[in-house]
Amino acid sequence: MRARWLKSSGTAALVVAGALALAPMGAVPPAMAQNAGASGAAAAPRAAQEAAVLVADTVYLRDNDTLVAEGAVEVLYGTRRLNASKITYERGNGRLIIDGPIRLTETRQDGQSESETLILAQSAELDRDLQGGIIRGARVVLDQQLQLAALSMSRAEGRYSRLYKASVTSCSVCAANGVPQAPLWQIRAESVVHDQQARQLYFTKAQLRVLDVPVFYLPRLRLPDPTQTRATGFLIPTAHRSSLLGFGVRVPYFIAMGDHRDLTLTPYLSTHSRTLELRYRQAFRRGQIEVTGAVSQDSLQDGSRGYLFANGQFALPRDFTLSFDIEAVKDDAYLVDYGYSSKDRLDSDLTLTRVRRGEYINAALTNYHTLRDDETNATIPSIIGDLSYERRVFPAITGGELRLSAGLRHFYRFSDLDVDSLDSDSIVDGRDVTQLEAEARWMRDWTLRGGLRFGATGALAFDSFTIAQDSTYAGSTAQVTPMAALRLSYPLEKTAANGTRHVIEPMAQLSYTGGSKLDVPNEQSTLNEFDAGNLFSLTRFTAADRRARGAALALGARWSRYGASGSESTLVLGQVYRDEVDGDFTRTSGLSGTTSGMLVGAQWRGAGGLTLTGRSVFDIDMGLSKAEARADWFKSDAMNLSASYVWLGADAGEDRPDTVSEWSIDGSYRLARHWIGSANWRYDVAADRTAEAGIGLQYRNECVDMTLSLSRRFTSSLNLAPSTDISFTVGLRGFSTDTIDKSYTRRCKN
Repeated sequence: MRARWLKSSGTAALVVAGALALAPMGAVPPAMAQNAGASGAAAAPRAAQEAAVLVADTVYLRDNDTLVAEGAVEVLYGTRRLNASKITYERGNGRLIIDGPIRLTETRQDGQSESETLILAQSAELDRDLQGGIIRGARVVLDQQLQLAALSMSRAEGRYSRLYKASVTSCSVCAANGVPQAPLWQIRAESVVHDQQARQLYFTKAQLRVLDVPVFYLPRLRLPDPTQTRATGFLIPTAHRSSLLGFGVRVPYFIAMGDHRDLTLTPYLSTHSRTLELRYRQAFRRGQIEVTGAVSQDSLQDGSRGYLFANGQFALPRDFTLSFDIEAVKDDAYLVDYGYSSKDRLDSDLTLTRVRRGEYINAALTNYHTLRDDETNATIPSIIGDLSYERRVFPAITGGELRLSAGLRHFYRFSDLDVDSLDSDSIVDGRDVTQLEAEARWMRDWTLRGGLRFGATGALAFDSFTIAQDSTYAGSTAQVTPMAALRLSYPLEKTAANGTRHVIEPMAQLSYTGGSKLDVPNEQSTLNEFDAGNLFSLTRFTAADRRARGAALALGARWSRYGASGSESTLVLGQVYRDEVDGDFTRTSGLSGTTSGMLVGAQWRGAGGLTLTGRSVFDIDMGLSKAEARADWFKSDAMNLSASYVWLGADAGEDRPDTVSEWSIDGSYRLARHWIGSANWRYDVAADRTAEAGIGLQYRNECVDMTLSLSRRFTSSLNLAPSTDISFTVGLRGFSTDTIDKSYTRRCKN
């Protein structure tokens, strides 16, 4: 606390006596309780309510009824702080006459957030608790964002501030030759009322000006102040131009329905469409839900179009979590035509889950709806039920870890046709499959003398299948499968003189899976990947409806380098040798034949934010089966760049008749202090054409956010047509709790 010195001890005694005289019964007027320095000025008694502190260069009594403080005056009262050159307190009417320059700051706490109101003025007359009065030449700054300037301002009840002949802006106001320049935008009004409790601004005869040019007029206008997190009203509109829908405008309207739920309605009016979009959110004591959707009438199709997405999650007793996800659309092209989603399969599910230490329980019911041209909803597994349980125990007798798991799954198709039906054009038709599985797996690792690592795994699995509406398979079948594996690894480490650390770890695993191949349909293990994650697994199928039988030898090596400068790099090599060929591994999976392809995986991560990742599988004759590479470069908000390349060989077994070769680039770059450029591009190398492309330009400063984007989709199908979209958004900053990076704030030259 700053303390000022009084000129003499006699004066100090006079001030204390006068203060006590003004405060009968020991109560000092809240705004005038005195805190003096160590030179003889004593502290006045605290108020019975909430004491205030006054500090000044000089404090004296005048006319035995008036207290005057002059020179660097500072008053502290609760969450309010007042700075002025002179304050005169008149006891008779409890009035404070304040001479400027005046600075009044008030801090408010609201839960986890804190807001500040700053008032600058030339002079003022306030009541003694600074709650009401008149302020002349006022300038108010709300939450360090929004500025309100007026000829005069009146305060009432410590809640309302009325500004006369006011100008409101969140832009930096600079001066040239001492003359303030017009801000980028401002709202001028005959009067503005700020309700601090409701956190609202009410404008009368409001006029929006851009560079001091009037562009819009409203007789009445209400806007939230910057501390308001939820307020009913219009949100930022968006202008949109689409080659399919024409020119249109979205105008969102937010409705706060209490503290725990809200509704946003967005009319979208365009040349060829009339659309109403909605979003509903509600938070409960133990969960939350969100619903989004839209309904449209357009010239693209006859009748109404629409979609509905909903999701939610709830915490139940005994650590269970219930979640749901609903996805529905009226026609297959609607989501892409309007840019709501690029999904070509919709999945709706109801899931019950519990995760505890050493235990996992999951029960799910999922419905799939395909939007693809080459699929029929009647013949895909439209409804899938899944019940899974897993538990980990650590037996003291054998040591290591024992995993017990069980699962029950059912795949249901709406079609009633048998697969071999002569009037069917599908190879799947109405086949329904029920699968029951159970497994006990024991694992343990040892570290031997010299650093050699040895591991052992033993497992016993039970699989049962019941097949209906498919006469090409037996109605039911079951089998018990034993599995075992032995692993060896020898990690070696070396640290160079400069601190760089190298770790090399050769690894080998010998495994065996007994039993014979079951004649059951392949419902889950249709796409199998050979990568570093399953190089030393007992099975490399994605699900238990397939198991690789016989003996297998997996060999691999991992080299890791940890640079002294902070960079990291990893290289993984691996190959698998088997005594039996499994025809369920497709040609490009890298696992067909008795000798797998050569797995090569690498990653390098630099200290400067650049990460390079690559993975490929080479055939036994060193021909490429699959390859993917990705580069990510992130440097704060200055640059964010991602590029990827994927190559997949043609493989009918994976429903891929043609080779896939595709580049994808997505990123943004801060071109200048206020400008951000962005672009995305996806190029189909195999077809030698661009699939998607888009560019964007954003301008941001402390008071405005403008975004212009252009995107083009070149792909087409029976349901989809190529389209071009242009979007433009202008947002005025300062009317929300969102804060902007200070690096975007403009600064005055002088």
